[in-house]
Amino acid sequence: MTFRYPLATSSWDQAEYDAIQRVITSDRYSMGAEVAAFEAQFARQFGSAHAIMVNSGSSANLLMTAALFYTSNPALRLQRGDEIIVPAVSWSTTYAPLGQYGLRMKFVDIDLHTLNYDLDALAEAVTDRTRAIMVVNLLGNPNDFDRIRAIIGDRPIVMIEDNCESMGATFNGRQCGTQGVMGSYSAFFSHHISTMEGGIVTTDDEELYHVMLSLRAHGWTRNLPKFNRLTGEKSDDPFEESFRFVLPGYNLRPLEMSGAIGQEQLRKLPALIAGRRANGALFQDRMQNHPKFIIQQETGESSWFGFSLVLRPGAGHDRREVVRDLTARGFECRPIVAGNFAKNPVMQHFDHDIHGSLKNAGYIDVNGLFVGNHHYPIPDAIEELARV
Repeated sequence: MTFRYPLATSSWDQAEYDAIQRVITSDRYSMGAEVAAFEAQFARQFGSAHAIMVNSGSSANLLMTAALFYTSNPALRLQRGDEIIVPAVSWSTTYAPLGQYGLRMKFVDIDLHTLNYDLDALAEAVTDRTRAIMVVNLLGNPNDFDRIRAIIGDRPIVMIEDNCESMGATFNGRQCGTQGVMGSYSAFFSHHISTMEGGIVTTDDEELYHVMLSLRAHGWTRNLPKFNRLTGEKSDDPFEESFRFVLPGYNLRPLEMSGAIGQEQLRKLPALIAGRRANGALFQDRMQNHPKFIIQQETGESSWFGFSLVLRPGAGHDRREVVRDLTARGFECRPIVAGNFAKNPVMQHFDHDIHGSLKNAGYIDVNGLFVGNHHYPIPDAIEELARV
């Protein structure tokens, strides 16, 4: 089916096609100089000391989680059985790496308006057993990091961010994804920049960066600098270092085409975000007092991944009617991320707790949906939404 108002559209033009051709001409397709250039550009643009590219945002979350198990820093190092707090609404690969590494996830409710943490519930959930908090910036919207830091206080709690849906969002002038010790991003087709498949982790911590360089590629030392925080000093003999393994790693490496395309996309990113924010301003203006829907309340500066619509209590409709109506009007619709993730059968495989009732997560699971936003003006789509 072709939608008049699709969830996602391409932001590629000749620059990306030329970048692909540049890689083809070079005859180097596996991770190399193009990926390294993208990483350096990404770190500069986002104000982070280090950026490491991988093959997806999901892999970025896996790499970020794994790094916390192999750091030598006791203030950051996690172990199986440690408690990590997670929001009840996010994507599956926010949670899967945490469960796969044996962390005990404590699910906390979301706020019905921001779609991020219910901050009062989060404050109640944090105890002396809490070792980490996963902060997810949902649909482009930052969390209130000032409040989260106040909740953490001086307790030894590691904060990491899943920022896969919110590239370009800022809170108090600082990029989301750089608010914690590490942050993940996605460059999937439907996201703010697109390398089709791709992800990034940022960090200011040099040791975590070196750990991730090794974990990304088999756990070997080949991609580490000569002097590094993981093995000390490497041999000058590349033969000796070619197959030396020090960590139980993965193969999460991106392609050179992803790195080359990513460089062109990053050059466009300020304009892409500005376009989405302009649409977001119009959406808020036209939909703020809609009689049927609650819309997402912006915290900081959202990068407006998409536009959520949550049926107001007592609206007199159910979501199936709304989806049918929107589809008939040409809108492609999806649930709000994965809804209340704690209800999924996969949770039988993961150690977890539920804090409170998850009332709001349950409500949006049944009564919420989102439609697409884009980098170009969409006033006709927003006017159509206002008439629903």
